[in-house]
Amino acid sequence: MTKSPEATFRLSNVSSSVFVQEAGGNGQPKRKFRTVNVQRSYRDGDETKFTSSFSMGDLPAAIRCLQLAQGHVEAKEAEVSA
Repeated sequence: MTKSPEATFRLSNVSSSVFVQEAGGNGQPKRKFRTVNVQRSYRDGDETKFTSSFSMGDLPAAIRCLQLAQGHVEAKEAEVSA
């Protein structure tokens, strides 16, 4: 079963998605943490595909998507700490 992202940030054909993961169990306390996936979509004929490779022109959007994801993760961590 694929988990849905908690949040997705998209600029043009670049996106970053934040996923909530859980670790622990088996006698260890469970804890949640977040991971971020960044990708670029492109067309191959009629099919949409995704890659984690970026050209020079994609980098500004990738950086901004990562900044937005970082802000989201920091806000969620601040909620837990409060």
